[in-house]
Amino acid sequence: MNLVGTTSFFLLTICIASYGLTGAVYAQSQETPLSVETDYENYADGNKIFISGKVRDSSLAKNETPVTIRILNPDGNIVTIAQLDLNSNNEYSHSLRTGGPLWASSGDYKILAQYGAQKGETIFTYSSGTPHGSSPVVEEPVVVEVPKVEEPVIEEIVVVEEPVVIQEPEPEPEPEPEPMCGQGTVLEDGKCVAEERGGGCLIATAAFGSEMAPQVQFLRELRDNTVLQTQSGVSFMTGFNQFYYSFSPAIADYERENPVFKEAVKVTLTPLLTSLTLLNYVDIDTEEEMLGYGIGVILLNIGMYFVAPAAVIIAIKNRRK
Repeated sequence: MNLVGTTSFFLLTICIASYGLTGAVYAQSQETPLSVETDYENYADGNKIFISGKVRDSSLAKNETPVTIRILNPDGNIVTIAQLDLNSNNEYSHSLRTGGPLWASSGDYKILAQYGAQKGETIFTYSSGTPHGSSPVVEEPVVVEVPKVEEPVIEEIVVVEEPVVIQEPEPEPEPEPEPMCGQGTVLEDGKCVAEERGGGCLIATAAFGSEMAPQVQFLRELRDNTVLQTQSGVSFMTGFNQFYYSFSPAIADYERENPVFKEAVKVTLTPLLTSLTLLNYVDIDTEEEMLGYGIGVILLNIGMYFVAPAAVIIAIKNRRK
């Protein structure tokens, strides 16, 4: 009898232990390889979006790589893109404000996250204000005539009011002055950081080391203050983003891994930045001026990057002959 009881107790112990291990393995398998979420489900124009997520330990790449975040509008066009580094807990976070020409349509916006081969996504709803390029409708006030009512005769009653003692409130301490941030930056947690409105230049940011570098700020101001101020500029940026962000994350990652390639990209970007400074010396107020100057700058860069090197190569070959 004692042998049967001991054997039963031993089998019961094994069953309980195996059930606990099975539950732990099942719970671990239910964890999402790459998660992405927002602090709210609905946003209006000018709201701040906080994006966060985590990479499961078993999904981490051998080489440390950032998480790529893309936001798509209801039409499938890219609104913004960013590359985020993981912290010690394999978590990432990012914040940006809604609004601008690329946020013109209301509806469901999709956030796509990618870490190596792992992918995740989430959806939030955005409600825009006044459509871009239109003016709000102002209704004329309606005048309503109010009939005159004879005021009743009221006898004056003398009321002796008791003196009221007014207690002066204690002076509140003066708030500490907040730091003033320059154009293209916003105050977050007491620090001035770059304001994300329409996506960042990943290749230039990786080449010059920071979003606050003068070259990166110049490109951001040129995009927001010049190109996106016209309808043709908005259409150009929408198509350009689809092409540019298809390969820029991979180039930015390779820049961080290879310092020699990073310096080569700096040298390559110098003629482009020099040609774009020409737009600071002209006034662009109409669609025709935007198209004219924009096509001129594009042809200038084609000449510098393709026509001039080809001419030099042909001249060297002819001289050797």
